[in-house]
Amino acid sequence: MSGEVRTSDWKEVAPMDLAYLDAGSGSLIVQAVVGGVAGVAVATRLYWRRLVARFRKPPAANQQD
Repeated sequence: MSGEVRTSDWKEVAPMDLAYLDAGSGSLIVQAVVGGVAGVAVATRLYWRRLVARFRKPPAANQQD
């Protein structure tokens, strides 16, 4: 029976209080968030005219007599 692994054994091997965020992990998370915001800003800037054109009224036709 010494080869069996029980779930209670895992608690002794890897306790949950060892999980933490170090400076490198926190920096990576911040960088991903800032990069995502920058990506959305660039995409919005590139497609701004198409986006506005969908909501703009069509120009009135000039009729000259």
